[in-house]
Amino acid sequence: MSELINNSKYRKERLKELILKLHAGESAAGVRQQLIATLKYIPYGEVVEVEQELIQEGLPESEILKLCDVHGEVLEGHVDLSAAKEIPEGHPADVFKKENLELKKVIKKTNDLLNDINEVEDSEFGEYILSLQSCFNELMDVDKHYQRKEYLVFPYLEKNEITGPPKVMWGKHDEIREQLKGCVELLKSKELAKQDLNDALDLLFFPALKALADMVQKEEEILFPMCMDILTTEDWWNIQKQTLEFGFTLYDPKIEWKPEGLIEEKGESATTGDGSIQLPSGSFSAKEITAILNTIPADMTFVDKNDKVKYFTQGKERIFARSRSIINRDVRLCHPPGSVHIIEKILEDFKSGKASHAPFWIQMKGRFILIEYFALRDESGEYLGTLEVSQDITNSRKLRGEKRILSYSNDNGI
Repeated sequence: MSELINNSKYRKERLKELILKLHAGESAAGVRQQLIATLKYIPYGEVVEVEQELIQEGLPESEILKLCDVHGEVLEGHVDLSAAKEIPEGHPADVFKKENLELKKVIKKTNDLLNDINEVEDSEFGEYILSLQSCFNELMDVDKHYQRKEYLVFPYLEKNEITGPPKVMWGKHDEIREQLKGCVELLKSKELAKQDLNDALDLLFFPALKALADMVQKEEEILFPMCMDILTTEDWWNIQKQTLEFGFTLYDPKIEWKPEGLIEEKGESATTGDGSIQLPSGSFSAKEITAILNTIPADMTFVDKNDKVKYFTQGKERIFARSRSIINRDVRLCHPPGSVHIIEKILEDFKSGKASHAPFWIQMKGRFILIEYFALRDESGEYLGTLEVSQDITNSRKLRGEKRILSYSNDNGI
């Protein structure tokens, strides 16, 4: 028997047989026991091959999708990763894995909150819901993680004729998105009572969190090891270069991975032959405009017309912390749940033309902070997005008289 167990063809036939038993309605626990008894461990690549073969043999993708979670339950802890390649730090696959670590932390925190619901006093229920809203806002950020898989990674698998598993995984992404959306919508309901939330735990909230955790498992045990085997260094470099277009999920990479031996990355996209960016009143290079924006004594964040965060300045002394994990995130999810209605009102009024400027000022750690929102419009008045500008004007408010003599000292606190 040991001779057969070490045979790839036998393993795949046995795994296919077990999956078809699931399809026929046999319990996951029973099939898991058979898997342990006959195979114990399955190389990650063979799991993908079996799913691909089942689809090619006529088992509908929709049926594979329905069985996907059960497959994961049966295979959990029994996928052999001993041959998996090491992933360099900062590599796109490493970033995916680091994002998963952060996701697991939020999943645990959310599960713990939900399990404590019966300990929450009625007087604390409002704050409790805000905490849950905050958790699910963070979990919604997984959409960027999934989009990078769908639009950057899956095309390379498909070029290598691995088409079935990506389609199945994409289908699970869509299910998870809908589940999370349902959780967020329910938590936003003003009429939500503790009993309503209790009733929805097993129907919506816990299944959504389990689906998220199961997807992490599928990625870690099957998808990423397989991709490291199949995708070339150049494939990964192309993925790396496009990653910022989608943004990161709950994690901002500390190291910028770049493979050795490839041609140096060219400068930022430009509109002129010499690499400068030409504007109506002049031009500059991408390096120059980056330095200009980061030197202006204010934090600036640009939100596009679709309400996605697309850019923020990176000055030396930031007022509010920012990381690249917010890139391509819905701006509503970047604010505390209790203030989202204000952001929505600003965006609504800016888009309608009712307003173009919304100023606020706050006291923070002994400093006076001015926060302004500006509607950005083109020459025809079409709305392009919103610019948030935050400045520490504590010292500016102390200015008196005039200063006409050159001095580099901080005489007036400047």
